[in-house]
Amino acid sequence: MEWNKAKGIILKNKDVKNEYELMEAEYKIIEEIIMARKEKNLTQKGLAELIGTKQSNISRLESGTYNPSMDFLQKIASAMGKRFEVRMI
Repeated sequence: MEWNKAKGIILKNKDVKNEYELMEAEYKIIEEIIMARKEKNLTQKGLAELIGTKQSNISRLESGTYNPSMDFLQKIASAMGKRFEVRMI
């Protein structure tokens, strides 16, 4: 079965759909961080050094097992010449 078809079936469950939507923002942030880091040709270690943290913290963030503070996300964005912005739509 193709992922899009399976996803459609799974998301018919209201509770699953709500949880998926809550997690979507988190994964979008992670995706943006990884893309920006790669655009700057930075390794996880290089990014960690720029913001004064350990490489393992960047790894955990990118794998979705770390719940970062807004301050941490702003440091990451700034280190890559970006702005961190949060919007409710």
